[in-house]
Amino acid sequence: MHNLIEKMFLPEFNSKESKVLHDSVELILKKKRVAFTTDSYVVNPLFFPGGDIGSLAIHGTVNDLAMSGAEPLYISTAFIIEEGLPMETMWRIVQSMKEAAKNTGVEIVTGDTKVVDKGKGDGIFINTSGIGIINHKLNINPASILPGDVIVINGDIGRHGIAIMAVREGLEFETTIESDSAPLNSIVKRLVDAGLDIHCMRDLTRGGLSSALVEIAQASKLGININEKNIPVAEDVRGACEILGFDPLYVANEGRFVTFLPDNQVQKALDILNSDKNAPEAHIIGKVSESNAGLVIMRSTIGATRIVDMLSGEQLPRIC
Repeated sequence: MHNLIEKMFLPEFNSKESKVLHDSVELILKKKRVAFTTDSYVVNPLFFPGGDIGSLAIHGTVNDLAMSGAEPLYISTAFIIEEGLPMETMWRIVQSMKEAAKNTGVEIVTGDTKVVDKGKGDGIFINTSGIGIINHKLNINPASILPGDVIVINGDIGRHGIAIMAVREGLEFETTIESDSAPLNSIVKRLVDAGLDIHCMRDLTRGGLSSALVEIAQASKLGININEKNIPVAEDVRGACEILGFDPLYVANEGRFVTFLPDNQVQKALDILNSDKNAPEAHIIGKVSESNAGLVIMRSTIGATRIVDMLSGEQLPRIC
């Protein structure tokens, strides 16, 4: 374990804080408003089109901080490693985390490693925590949304979950469906720096778009109305969902989020989002209403309306 830390983790996660080799790390935070998050990653398989468990762990943590409009600064990581995991696999994961952290501007400053008996860990599990500073005066949370707010999504949905499922089950489609796993902090910073009055943001991970909107509607005690025809879904993802019996609205994403903001600021937000490589298909998908408090109502492509429920259970286990 000493060799693993000295020869692999410390040289690759090269921050001055991580070199202290103490039971805790001292961090200097510039502002009083701090965002803090934690998450665990148990995705199976470890490597998939568009990403792997290492980059996913960094992106997921950074994105959770970004949904508060925070600037991510530091990440801790803990590895639960199954006995017998090939060192080549470990090295690929470490390199992926290093590259993802570099690209997002965060530092991996502390961590832990544990090894469990063979057959009890399924390769590797990763736990992360992240800290960021909030440099704005906005209160970005479900309680801040208002009737009349417009809901904007930054791109097509469902690709991450379907990419994982295709590899896991050995499914082959005409094209390779890649995960949308990507960091969102830079585009969120551009939205905040543009002076937009952002009321709420939410990334669309487990449970997908539907579950995220239901959570926000219930927390805000307001109604949310969405239009199915405005929700972007790639044709290959839609086809795969039809074959597998999945609803894209409930399939997990790792690079998609919704933004709630006033109607008169929507075009500016769309212009910013559509100029970002991770948001090629930003769309208005709905509005907030005082009626139907706590409910999400969707108008289907054929003009009918239905209540969108929270996902019950886990449609696709081990996807993040």
